[in-house]
Amino acid sequence: MDNIYLLMIIALAVLAVADLVVGVSNDAVNFLNSAIGSKAISFRTIMIVASLGIAFGAIFSSGMMEVARKGIFNPGEFYFDEIMFIFMAVMITDILLLDFFNTLGMPTSTTVSIVFELLGAAVAMAMIKIASAGGSFLDTLNYINTSKATEIILGILLSVVVAFSIGALVQWVSRLLLSYDFEKKAKWVGALFGGIALSAITYFIFMKGIKGTPFAGETYAFIGGMKISDFLEAQVIPIIGLSVVFWSVLSYALIILVKTNIYKLIIGVGTFALALAFAGNDLVNFIGVPIAAYQSYEAWVASGVEAGSFSMNVLSSKVPTPTILLFLSGMVMVVTLWLSKKARYVADTEINLAREGETKERFEPHFFSRFLVRFAILINTYTRTVIPDSVMKKIDGRFKKPVIKLSKGKVHELPAFDMVRAAVNLMVAGILISVATSYKLPLSTTYVTFMVAMGTSLADKAWGSESAVYRVAGVLNVIGGWFMTALIAFFAAGIILTIISFGKGTAIGVLLFAAILLLARNYISHRKKSSELKAEDGLRRAEASSLHGVILESANNISSVLKRSNKIYTNSINGLAKQDLDLLNKNKKQGAKLSAEIDDLRDSIFYFIKNLDETSVGASNFYINILGDLQDMAQSLEYIGKVSHKHVNNNHKKLKYNQIKELKEIDLRLDQILTQSMEIFNKKTFDKIGEVLGAKQEIFDMVTEKIEKQVSRTRTEESSPKNTTLYFSLLLETKDFVTATMNLLEQYSEAHQGTLNTLPAPSE
Repeated sequence: MDNIYLLMIIALAVLAVADLVVGVSNDAVNFLNSAIGSKAISFRTIMIVASLGIAFGAIFSSGMMEVARKGIFNPGEFYFDEIMFIFMAVMITDILLLDFFNTLGMPTSTTVSIVFELLGAAVAMAMIKIASAGGSFLDTLNYINTSKATEIILGILLSVVVAFSIGALVQWVSRLLLSYDFEKKAKWVGALFGGIALSAITYFIFMKGIKGTPFAGETYAFIGGMKISDFLEAQVIPIIGLSVVFWSVLSYALIILVKTNIYKLIIGVGTFALALAFAGNDLVNFIGVPIAAYQSYEAWVASGVEAGSFSMNVLSSKVPTPTILLFLSGMVMVVTLWLSKKARYVADTEINLAREGETKERFEPHFFSRFLVRFAILINTYTRTVIPDSVMKKIDGRFKKPVIKLSKGKVHELPAFDMVRAAVNLMVAGILISVATSYKLPLSTTYVTFMVAMGTSLADKAWGSESAVYRVAGVLNVIGGWFMTALIAFFAAGIILTIISFGKGTAIGVLLFAAILLLARNYISHRKKSSELKAEDGLRRAEASSLHGVILESANNISSVLKRSNKIYTNSINGLAKQDLDLLNKNKKQGAKLSAEIDDLRDSIFYFIKNLDETSVGASNFYINILGDLQDMAQSLEYIGKVSHKHVNNNHKKLKYNQIKELKEIDLRLDQILTQSMEIFNKKTFDKIGEVLGAKQEIFDMVTEKIEKQVSRTRTEESSPKNTTLYFSLLLETKDFVTATMNLLEQYSEAHQGTLNTLPAPSE
């Protein structure tokens, strides 16, 4: 039996590495977003700076894994075997929970997850002990550190409200003073802003990055024999005052002498600071539990006492973590940062919610988001009636965004926000986390950085009337996910602990195997999804500014739609023929996806028209008509996919052999037409469109013939109303699909011929 605990230690070590990987994938969002979103620094430089921050933070980490050891439960109330079961349940739950959120692309708090997992597992173990002893469930309070759990919950609420409010206020004031023409301001303005921002960030490095290190507890003569941690807390105002003066002077010198962009420097230093704090303080969330388990194992082996009777009071003492373990953990985090695609997927969520202007909105609006937007509009309207017009004009002038002139015919990827907002994000997050550390408040770095970014976005008017309901819905969804993290972590850890407690070694083996399978499944699923997104023939917005350019550019979209339409139609018929519900389900989703992509293209018509040359306004009429035809095609295919899936899903009678045969005949002819059309658009041989149009009447006659046959069958032999309804629906929608396709081809043929006629004749 003793060997099982050694195997558990080995398993926990492996789980610690896996937890580091999924943890970094989630928490990278905290320190990468401001730099990535502003595009102030190259991506490679951002990663190098963040890697250095992680490395230093991990090496100089506190090593005092208090949360895992005694922060949530009273270790003296449990025996060694019970503690090991708690730690195993926590690690299995933590990996699966974080990986689940990473796969969804939703940032969550590793601090809250580990705290509530420890709480859930400890409560479950306490209740099992109490039940076996016949005690009262109120005795659970003796096992749990209830005050700490209460602090964490209050910390969540506090960080959400305070970070959002202060982020919005500081950004509004910063924009009011600097405006969007901040780079044209006097050099002393940038130097002063740099002094304040760099002071906040460097103080944050000392408070959050160094305070937890072994050096922080040492006394030094040059600060009057005080500990560094005590000195930093006692001399806040003098340190910050001197720091502002020092950094302001240095910033001014760098701007004048070296022509340094001070905003880029702030973003670089801020990224380093947040990465350092993340590694130095959040490391406990990933390796605290395995290290506590290892130290418990060492104490138990040395005692020679039975596992079921060895009290874990040893966890109440402070034991520093070996530096080599901190170094290795740091290296795992750095490697993960460079290789993890999930980290970038999670980062995209926050960047897109904070983005200036348009983006593909990921979240759908709901009742609460609409209510909040309407409420904000009412407040704004009332405020404007109170403040004098002259003052409002001056304020609006400071928030007026510059017009960015882009070269025609090129695709531009603009920054999500400017360098002022990125600097404010890092500065405010640094200040708030420093204050929280000073007052020992359990704030989560994820919550603070995310809510600061959302607050600055609101203050900077990044959420306009076109996007507000989507962005607010996104923020509410993420916040809801945070609270779900706590609940899921608590109950999942408790359930897994109960299984382990009763199943012992067998249960642990089964759960570890299940965890490995789930992680592998999520990894394969995410990789497959990423590959499909890369390989998929997605539709792209037209950037051309002339009719000829639109014809050539849209050809790729037409070819993609024809290819996907052919596949969707064929799969619908094959799914009905084979009664393949899985195929029909996937096919229905593909139809809906194609329709949504075409809707996105229609939503961008405004930007397309704005981009046109004055001499080529006629291109807009062509483009709008083309999108209308594409939408008609997609709607017909979406309907065909839906009714086919519904018929099989409801277990209605199969279509008869003759019906399937006739549908396959249409499918075969359509396949020839669509493939031929696709070749024309791929090769840009638009003069051959007439050959395809010649088959228009043939396909119409074929569909009409099938309709007449079904009418005849219905009058004589057909006995299933559902079959008849489905068959007529398929034929009529096929006819609509063919009509839209032929209209599209006719539009293209006429437009192409028109451009040829307007080209100058070759000189003789």
